[in-house]
Amino acid sequence: MTKKKKTGYKKFIRWFWSLALGGFGVLLLLFLLASWGVFGALPTFEELENPEKNLATEIISSDGVTIGKYAYENRTPVKYKDLPQNLVKALVATEDERFYNHSGIDFRGTARAVLKPGSGGASTITQQLAKMLFTGRASRNIFMRVIQKMKEWAVAVKLERQYTKEEIIAMYLNKYDFLNQAVGIRSASRIYFGKEPKDLSIEESAVLVGMLKNSSLYNPRRRKALVTKRRNVVLKQMTRNEFLTTPEKDSLQKLPLELNYKPESHNDGLATYFREYLRDFLKRWVKENPKPNGEKYNINRDGLKIYVTLDSRMQQYAEEAVTEHIANLQKFFYKEHKKNKTAPFYDLEPEQIDAILQRAKRNSDRYRNMRRTKKYSQEQIDSAFNTKTKMKIFSWKGDIDTIMTPNDSIRHYKFFLHSGLLSIEPQTGHIKAWVGGINHKHFKYDHVRQGKRQVGSTFKPFVYATAINQLRLSPCETYPISPYTIPKGKYGIPEAWTPDDSGKIYGGELSLKEALARSINTMSARLIDMVNPQNVVRMAKSAGIESRIPEVPAIALGAVELSLMEMTSAYATFANKGLRVEPNMISRIEDKNGTVLAQFTPKTKEVMSEESAYVILDLLKGVTMFGSGVRLRTKDHYYKNIITGFPYQFTNPIAGKTGTTQNHTDGWFMGVVPNLATGVWTGGEDNAIHFENLAEGQGATMSLPTWALYMRKVYADKSLNISQEDFEKPEFVGINLNCGLEKDSKEEKDKKIDPTKEDDTDF
Repeated sequence: MTKKKKTGYKKFIRWFWSLALGGFGVLLLLFLLASWGVFGALPTFEELENPEKNLATEIISSDGVTIGKYAYENRTPVKYKDLPQNLVKALVATEDERFYNHSGIDFRGTARAVLKPGSGGASTITQQLAKMLFTGRASRNIFMRVIQKMKEWAVAVKLERQYTKEEIIAMYLNKYDFLNQAVGIRSASRIYFGKEPKDLSIEESAVLVGMLKNSSLYNPRRRKALVTKRRNVVLKQMTRNEFLTTPEKDSLQKLPLELNYKPESHNDGLATYFREYLRDFLKRWVKENPKPNGEKYNINRDGLKIYVTLDSRMQQYAEEAVTEHIANLQKFFYKEHKKNKTAPFYDLEPEQIDAILQRAKRNSDRYRNMRRTKKYSQEQIDSAFNTKTKMKIFSWKGDIDTIMTPNDSIRHYKFFLHSGLLSIEPQTGHIKAWVGGINHKHFKYDHVRQGKRQVGSTFKPFVYATAINQLRLSPCETYPISPYTIPKGKYGIPEAWTPDDSGKIYGGELSLKEALARSINTMSARLIDMVNPQNVVRMAKSAGIESRIPEVPAIALGAVELSLMEMTSAYATFANKGLRVEPNMISRIEDKNGTVLAQFTPKTKEVMSEESAYVILDLLKGVTMFGSGVRLRTKDHYYKNIITGFPYQFTNPIAGKTGTTQNHTDGWFMGVVPNLATGVWTGGEDNAIHFENLAEGQGATMSLPTWALYMRKVYADKSLNISQEDFEKPEFVGINLNCGLEKDSKEEKDKKIDPTKEDDTDF
């Protein structure tokens, strides 16, 4: 009996070792076959050295902040040295405890996984990287899965030979998809916590490491309770591996899960309108500037760095200012239109309104997509636009999930007032802030570059500038305030032209300075007749206005449609001593290795003499001292308006001009200080969408408050160094500027202008 037992025991031992060694031999053979490429080609040395990556192109502001990206995958790699050690420790403790002790394959972990199913995955960090880079998604076929695992092992061993442990960790974290357009640790850190990886706290690092198990299941935006539990498991693993003490772990586990979610889609983040315009510019640039090998750069995957002139702080302040004022102004717009049966339109017949809505319908994405497929007849499309459907619509209180017809949504969107803001540094041409609209997700139209609207009185300074530069007129020069007529035939006009001054009382005389401050139309007509419309057009074009300007007297009152970009850059010329610097939005472009591919230097051009530019600034300062822009200054409740929330109480010199067009359709304000020119436009999508009353519809109410809110924020940030000083006076000014108006008493100023009645409407 004893011999039989011993014989059976020996036989069992032989069988065990035969199976174990045989199994090991089979695995070894499969591993060797995989490494020899029998089961499919493995990555070459060059591919390992340069694994395929889709690297996002970064847009970096002048103050060093990434304000946006262009990408197939929103991924910007970081180096190991830029990773916090708490993140590295959390990763190793949770995903691969023996990471520093193996060469790509953890046989101990593999044996544990085979002998004790459910005890944890056997894949090392290096194997997971190999899978992400080269082997792809796991097959459902068991045999194929084994083959794939062998390939992962082979690639992992190659990776370990090729890279250091630190490089492997960085590559792994840079490649992982954390969802919500967060590919790689840098994007994940910025999107989920609003910070760079190096600034992650221990508990934040634990959240991101916890997501590595399954970023969909453990996503902090969807399952906070589950993610908190998973985070605490990571903290426990860190304690097990002696990266944390037990008291530290207990304290961190009690913390609530706090996110600072900042999505990085095309519709989110800072400067959305600017980024879209920049994208179009870069598409043209890559066509004209190929790589040395002749290939074109791909802005979505080549990891370019675009250093732009925008300042992220100023951009933030500009967007906040537009939102604050327009959201408030919209309330009054809704209130006014409650009594309007054709809201939000004025002065239109039903068929005219229908034509506007039909045009908007045909321009909608829904309509274009239905037409493009060629599956629907016109009747079916019309029916679809009258059928209620689920949709998300914009409101100033946040997006609203609702059910309505597409036709009703079109009318809903017509109610909104729009606005644009642009800031330029006159001395360099650098664009510092660009707000193209109120919400890029819902309103794609860019009111900085695309939009062209009648500019009203904001064009008058070019008439005055031409007269001063050509005739050397003094701001103190006086002319009678009386009707002024340019006869039929002169300058080719078909009828005699006598501009109206919107109820202003004629009689007496006014200086040029006071006439511009009060936006007297007859004075502008007189001046353009003195210098010829052709010369005014030449001056405006020289200052940077590219759009067509008719050479007729009516342009003296702003009867021309221009963009905010054109107007702001032209006004910047006055602050730069008559020297125009072409607007510039990019300083340089680098490739992913930091090699400079292009540098941008704006063109310059002398437009007028330094003396003339200074005189124009003096005239424009009068607008904010005792004209329609005086609301920027006063402390008196007399000037306070319920819509705008005055007073703003600026005390520094400001050159500015308001503008209001016919029926209060467009409201403008151009404001200039020595090192910053900023323009603001506000209005409806269509000319028939406007305020009925002048008090709410003029530029001083529609746009000036946005400028004021923006500049208050800018001045409060001392790091920006925006000037509050006066404009630098040339060494010689032979034109008399001492008109004595600044010494007027408050009572005299009040007689000159009543801001509840005064306006700068030009037609």
